[in-house]
Amino acid sequence: MSTVKNVEELTNTLAHKLKGKDFLTLADFDTEEIHFLLEEALDLKMKQKEGIPHPYLQGKTLGMIFEKSSTRTRVSFEVGMLQLGGHAIFLSSRDIQLGRGETISDTAKVMSRYVDGIMIRTFAHETVEELAEHADVPVINGLTDLHHPAQVLADLLTILEHKGKMKGLKLCYLGDGNNNMSHSLIEGAVKVGMNISIASPSGYEPDSKVFESAKLVGKNQGCEISITQDPYEAIKDADVVVTDVWASMGQEDEQKERMDVLKSFQVNSNLCKHAKDDFIFLHCLPAHREEEVTAEVIDGKHSVVFDEAENRLHAQKALLKVLMKD
Repeated sequence: MSTVKNVEELTNTLAHKLKGKDFLTLADFDTEEIHFLLEEALDLKMKQKEGIPHPYLQGKTLGMIFEKSSTRTRVSFEVGMLQLGGHAIFLSSRDIQLGRGETISDTAKVMSRYVDGIMIRTFAHETVEELAEHADVPVINGLTDLHHPAQVLADLLTILEHKGKMKGLKLCYLGDGNNNMSHSLIEGAVKVGMNISIASPSGYEPDSKVFESAKLVGKNQGCEISITQDPYEAIKDADVVVTDVWASMGQEDEQKERMDVLKSFQVNSNLCKHAKDDFIFLHCLPAHREEEVTAEVIDGKHSVVFDEAENRLHAQKALLKVLMKD
């Protein structure tokens, strides 16, 4: 009985602690908080699958600012708010004055008078930080050039579902290490005690501040983080293999150069032979088959990319509920 009571007290404490908090990076959340969000996601997923009503955000509105287009981010947040009983408003840069010279701080203050939460998908991470600084409602990072925490929260949920645990597993990321997925995977993995190896060519290593900060967290969690230019070394005995497109939005003019530099980091069946026999493959999508990953891998038995894509909905619903619920 006391154990149940203690669990309830911890849950209430975490719920109170996270209410109204911004979600800018996974580095801002401790291990208990991340596990709490994942448990909330599992509960909401169960309710949705079983048709159990869960209108926790009845009457609430989420403002969604998109300076970068997206399929999964828009649909998952919009549907998530609908399933939670709330409403979402889509705002492109053409729809708001932010694209016409209004300051970020003014936009944050005005939107805080109208909506109960703001999700933004943009380029510079500083934009999200400034928006959060001046907003009076929770701000959720839907993606910046530096971080993609909502996606990685869904990735952790997918790993937990397929592996039954996270702590002690080895995650291998191959490709451009200096991108938002790599950075958020590094931050998320070490918080839950996963070992992570990054394989990237010279000049494509992760941001040094993100890496050094994660190393300290990893030391406290008893896990290791490593960077190498050898994809075979990185993937050895990996439980989870992850990659991303080689040229992200805004890098189209670098496409040919990037393909030449990154071609030896392609995730293919030959490389994956060095992972564990039961490894799972993740990709945030959209994917370019025969570039960063072969069709044989992404459409093969180890791939869980569509479970991962679905989990954007459930992980983000957990975020919305925890941050915005009265």
